Amino acid sequence: MAKLRVADYMTKNVITLSPEDTVEDAINLIEKTGHDGFPVVDENRRLIGYVSSIDLLRKDPNTKIKDVMSKELYVAREFMDLKDAARVMFRTGHSKLPVVDEEGRLVGIITNADVIRSQIERASPKKVEKLKRTLEKIHGVRITVGRDKVEIDRLIPTQTKVYADELKGRIHELRKGLAEPIVVIRKDNRLYLVDGHHRAVAALRIGVKELDAYILNVPENVELGIEKLVRKKGIKSLKDVEVIENVHHPLVEITFRRTG
Repeated sequence: MAKLRVADYMTKNVITLSPEDTVEDAINLIEKTGHDGFPVVDENRRLIGYVSSIDLLRKDPNTKIKDVMSKELYVAREFMDLKDAARVMFRTGHSKLPVVDEEGRLVGIITNADVIRSQIERASPKKVEKLKRTLEKIHGVRITVGRDKVEIDRLIPTQTKVYADELKGRIHELRKGLAEPIVVIRKDNRLYLVDGHHRAVAALRIGVKELDAYILNVPENVELGIEKLVRKKGIKSLKDVEVIENVHHPLVEITFRRTG
């Protein structure tokens, strides 16, 4: 089974600063985005520094970023094992690492939150392989697995409801450029979505046209249980999936303390 790599969970759309920007520019960016720091890149997008909110304390607003940024940086590479990147963050006390290519150009950023996310509801190769073996055992056929982009509009969901709170989180992830794959069964020309309903509905809502997917190719002569389910429920597209607004995802427990 393939190991989890930094490339699988890093954020690709990274907000950056230029060395010629000012402390005031950085403060405005922190207020706008809520982030606590930014990589600094040159005109060729090569990483040359990093500036955090601490670096900006008590600095003249007109000071150039190149004069306050940190130049000695810990970085990650796309091919690194995610666990190795996590060890670097833990041992150095960093909450995030810029990700660079062989030319030193910034290609992403990996955070401790991404490491945690990698352990939650992921469509791992192991999970896909387990589904493959189950289908082969039930139907007595050989199933091939591939990975490709799939069009959102072609997906036939196999569950009828998603939760609004979870959906909000998936929308946030997609907007950050995170590309966790969904799992799809392809039979004939039909694409049945079997894992990643919140991701797919989130993509539909924000206008994402395609998602990365693990695709299990099933022979035409096999009748799947999910096909019967889809017919029974009358599900034809993601637009038929109901979003539950006032009920939290079953894994979420809300705690509070009564005051007054």
